[in-house]
Amino acid sequence: MKLTFFGATRTVTGSKYILQANGKNILLECGMYQGHRAEWLERNTHLPFDSSKIDVMLLSHAHIDHTGIIPVLGRSGFRGKILCTEATADLCHVMLMDSAHIQEQDAIYLTKKNAKKGLPPVEPLYTQADTQAVLGQFQPVASYNQPTAVTNGVTATWLDAGHMLGSAMIVIDIEESGRKVRLAFTGDLGRGNSDLLNDPDHPQDADYLLTESTYGNRVHEPLADVNDRICAIINRALEKSGKIIIPAFAVGRTQQLLYTVYQLTKSRCIPSLPIYVDSPLSLQATEVFKRHPEGFNKNFHDLMLNSQNPFNAPNITYVQSVEESKAINDFKKPCIIISASGMAEAGRIRHHIKNNIENDCNTILIVGWCAPHTLGAHLASGQKEVNIFGDPYKVRATVETIDAFSGHADKNELRVWAEQVTGPLRGIFVIHGEEVPALAFAETLRGRHPRANVRVPEFAESVEL
Repeated sequence: MKLTFFGATRTVTGSKYILQANGKNILLECGMYQGHRAEWLERNTHLPFDSSKIDVMLLSHAHIDHTGIIPVLGRSGFRGKILCTEATADLCHVMLMDSAHIQEQDAIYLTKKNAKKGLPPVEPLYTQADTQAVLGQFQPVASYNQPTAVTNGVTATWLDAGHMLGSAMIVIDIEESGRKVRLAFTGDLGRGNSDLLNDPDHPQDADYLLTESTYGNRVHEPLADVNDRICAIINRALEKSGKIIIPAFAVGRTQQLLYTVYQLTKSRCIPSLPIYVDSPLSLQATEVFKRHPEGFNKNFHDLMLNSQNPFNAPNITYVQSVEESKAINDFKKPCIIISASGMAEAGRIRHHIKNNIENDCNTILIVGWCAPHTLGAHLASGQKEVNIFGDPYKVRATVETIDAFSGHADKNELRVWAEQVTGPLRGIFVIHGEEVPALAFAETLRGRHPRANVRVPEFAESVEL
């Protein structure tokens, strides 16, 4: 048995790992790398393995940094099944088609800019046709906590990870040449105490643990304070008659924000403001939410079913067409604009930031972790000038950051969760974190599991299980 790390090694995005057992190649995820455009293009176009030799894929959840290169994988020769929860499969259908549309539209936009400079056209990373071709390979598993046959001698069980709708940690049981090994893979691990989701489950009897470490050296703001902070930020923007621009992932973060604003409006902490959700994906994702009540905790499930559904509030406009999106620029009164992507690295949010960033009345609110070198990261770090679509813009808008909404457990929540994972734990592999937090969390784990061999893998490193 061998595990090879082909992504999210000492970085967060681009999750990809190959497990070899009984002569089969099992791919855990195939996520998009996010960063500088040149490196983004190279890493996402050329996969570091032969796609045609992958037998089956296992997915933990639908976020693009875990799924976003599946169309490239399919185009390169992968023909196996893609196993995941039913909610993840439904979300991947809408998210990957949306991603393909974004790739196509950005390529058109950049090609027009290049033409003016005498530069060659830009090709999309993948197309909607590429995506449609691979969607038929998704095969949802029965439910959480139900073992599923993967290949000869390998079964997998999806446990609720509490990170987003349909998210799971995957427990993989392998029997090879008379040996039995259990590998637990966190995917992305939720914080617990969510307004929307159940608390994360805990794998039992694990021999090896493959764990994320996004916030392995940081503590989040308390969830108890977040409504007060959002209320204050919005009211400060209203004093200047400005707009509040929020980059947010269309699935999970957008719905959390809508629920928070719904709560603040209901309590009269803020007035009822026009809210533009400028992402067709958000509307599609909300429809998926309604079809999967099993993914939510009881309180939110009950709220979704009553007549006060926070996603159907009369002040919310779900923007569909490009023309409607452009028309928001002509709206001169205070409003909230929520648009994807959460790292402000693609999609309509870049246009909204471009159109509002040089007005000091406006506020840009960053509500989640942004990979290094993304537009969101540049804004969050306090840069006074940023490039958008290749052109420089002065940052005159107020930039605020809040990390309490993070769908990822922080260092203390990760530690407490890991303490409840039982088993021999001969090896722990710390992935899906930038190098500093990954190394920090590895040191924490060494103190808690002194008998485990704790490693922070390098790219393309292989280990025997």
